[in-house]
Formats: sequence, structure tokens, C-alpha cells
Amino acid sequence: MLDAIRWDTDLIRRYDLAGPRYTSYPTAAQFDGQVGTFDLFHALRDSRKALRPLSLYVHVPFCANICYYCACNKVITKDRGRAQPYLQRLEQEIQLIACHLDPAQKVEQLHFGGGTPTFLSHDELRQLMAQLRKNFNLLDDDSGDYGIEIDPREADWSTMGLLRELGFNRVSIGLQDLDPAVQRAVNRLQSLEETRAVIDAARTLQFRSINIDLIYGLPRQTPENFARTVDEVINLQPDRLSVFNYAHLPERFMPQRRINSDELPTPAQKLEILQGTIEQLTQAGYRYIGMDHFALPDDELAIAQEESTLQRNFQGYTTHGHCDLIGLGVSAISQIGDLYCQNSSDLNQYQNTLASAQLATSRGLLCNADDRLRRAVIQQLICNFSLEFAEIEHAFNIDFQGYFGELWPQLQGMAEDGLIELDNERITVLPAGRLLVRSVCMVFDAYLEQHNRQRFSRVI
Repeated sequence: MLDAIRWDTDLIRRYDLAGPRYTSYPTAAQFDGQVGTFDLFHALRDSRKALRPLSLYVHVPFCANICYYCACNKVITKDRGRAQPYLQRLEQEIQLIACHLDPAQKVEQLHFGGGTPTFLSHDELRQLMAQLRKNFNLLDDDSGDYGIEIDPREADWSTMGLLRELGFNRVSIGLQDLDPAVQRAVNRLQSLEETRAVIDAARTLQFRSINIDLIYGLPRQTPENFARTVDEVINLQPDRLSVFNYAHLPERFMPQRRINSDELPTPAQKLEILQGTIEQLTQAGYRYIGMDHFALPDDELAIAQEESTLQRNFQGYTTHGHCDLIGLGVSAISQIGDLYCQNSSDLNQYQNTLASAQLATSRGLLCNADDRLRRAVIQQLICNFSLEFAEIEHAFNIDFQGYFGELWPQLQGMAEDGLIELDNERITVLPAGRLLVRSVCMVFDAYLEQHNRQRFSRVI
């Protein structure tokens, strides 16, 4: 079993830098408009020839209410009728993509995100799943990882029953914080009872996994009131927990301008909140997977990390990184072989492009040899907290220390500081460095200095 993480305030203060979350390398900040539908069709053809398994991501952008902290691509509307024209274009996209793939390519993973996927009516959810099953090879034996993000204010027992009937077996529940003062400050009023009802339904209906999302660093949060939220969440016994750091970037995300910055916890308070949360979750038996994620020891993510098979993609930590990821919907990102591509983030442009029977691919990137090498290095570090040089040398026909010689002084500095252990054969991220693994990965990021780091969140 991996050692527990160790809290080191001095190290955290020194290495708590702004940087990418590395759901991909290169990151989406590198995408440009030179990648288009021709590149996507070429990648889909290669996927078809290799009969690679698939992971589908479906973006449903609509929300009935705005949460002030939110940085997702969403459309706030009370008009449920806006979903239907979007679904028509989404179904066109499904058909245009699927005709370039082989029916034998199994969909091992499916995820509905947003927005609020349960903004859709029951009939619309049935309609969308029917189109996916018609065009893709979705599994019928409940062996796939088919998940959906749930807002408990937009779901009840009948909704959960429908989702289970449609084939979903995992749910991710947005909770963020249970304190009423915090909820009012971010415009998300949600009771513990609403959340518990959805979880009880999921367990009764035999959903395989339940994830709960929390956010620390929100206005009016204190170490004491957030500890009460974490205690209540532990009592709910989710299989996984995501404890995200709130990044206050009002210049980039307009809804955040409604947050009173004077009510945000200080950096010292945020650290205290995070340290207390880690201690509470660890004492309750949760394992730190990395990058804000915790899981029970018998969860698939924890087991994969033990076996050094954990991977990471645009959906976060996963056991399905070997699949080609097909993103469907406005702003959705695909990763197919060495191609990353993203749909237009503008709803009208997305719908109008598909109305003319063309895919809405707007930007992307095709990885080169150096990208592939660095991607493998970062993936190993961020997923398994270790990197064997021999494996990279064999896979990419390089001499590791020779190739990355200019980075060696930085790595040696991290080793002297106690973040990592470094020798001639491997890098091992030490317990005190696991919270800061993004900072270790940043050493290998060839693009980082080209960007204004203010576009990224801080590590802690």
C-alpha cells in the first residue's frame, strides 16, 4: 500500500504555484485553430482500423440556476424547451461521428457532464440514450463504467430509477458545501436531506459507485464549518470524493464577479481547511489518489493505483485511459490517438455548424514525438507517484538523463527539499510531495513558460 501523504506547510508554501491540472499533456491551453474536421476524420479512421475501445463524453450545458463559483461551460435558463434543438444537433453529431467508427468498437466508458444533465426531461434522456445505443456499441451487461453528474435539486427517486434503467451505474453528486451561509454566498441552496435522498436511491437501485464533489476556499468557509460538512459527507459513505480548490478568477468567469472577495478565506485558512479535510478523510479510511481525489481502498481507482495501472484523461483519474475518448456536445474535447480536438464553446455556433451537416470542431492539437514522451512521464508521476526511467527509455528509445539533462538541477532541488527521491533509475514522489505532484509534473512541461500562469489554478 502507498504511504500516507505527509503535510509539510513549508514545502506547500514554497511549491504552491499556479499550473495545469494535467488532464492532458499538452494541455488545452496549447490547442489552436489549425486542427479541424479533416484531422478528426483521419484519427477516427485510425481508431476504426485498430478497433480501439471507446469512452464517450456527452456535454449537456443547461442549468436552471447559476452557481457563482462555476467555471464550466453552461447555459443558465428556466426554459426547458431550449434542450430540444440542442438535442437535435447533438444527435446529428452522434451520427456523423459514429459512421466513421466500427460497430465492433465497444464503449467501455460513458459519462454525461455539464451543466446539469438531469436538466433534460425523462423523455429527452431516453431519446438521447436511444440515439447513443443506435449509433455506438454500448454494453448491455452492466460491465461498462457509465456515469452521470447529478444535481440533487434536479433529481428524485424516479429520475434515479430512469438512469439505472438506461444503463448508468455510477453517479457523481455535486454538493460543494452544506453550510447555509456558504450556500447563500454562492447561490446554491441544497439541503443534506436532498443529497441523502439521491444517495439512498442510488444504493437501493444498485448503482456501482457514488462520488461526491466538495469545494474548499468558497466565501464564508471556515475550518470549523467545513469540517462539519466533511463529517456529514463521511456519514454518507461515498465510494469516492473530489475535494476541489476554488480558484477565484472573476476576470475569466463572469459569475464569479458576484462573489464578495472580502468573504473568501485567507490563504492560511484555506491551508487549514485542506489539512483538516485530509486528516478527517484519512481517519475515515479514504485513500488519497492524487489531485484532490480520494477513494475507499476497495475502489477501482485505489486498486489501479496499487497496481500502477491508473491513468488520467479529460474526465480525471480513470481506469479507461487506453480508450479513445469521443467528446460530444458544445465545448466537448476528444482524445483519439495522438489527436486532441475540441468543439466550439459557443452554443449558437455549435448548433449552426451542425445544422449545415458539418462537425463543430474548432481547435485542437496533434501530438509530436516530444509531446508523447512528456505525456508518458507526466502520466506516470501524476497517477502512480513514481517513474522508472528504464520503462520510458525502452518505450521511446532515449537516454532519460541525457534527454532531460537541462531539467536535472530542478529535480535535484526538489529532491533536496524532500518532494521527491531521485537516483539514476527512478523518480519517486515522497509522501510530503504528493499534494504537490503538479509542481513536479510542471518541470517536464515544455510549454508552461509560454503561458500566463494566471489562467491556471494554484496547486493547493
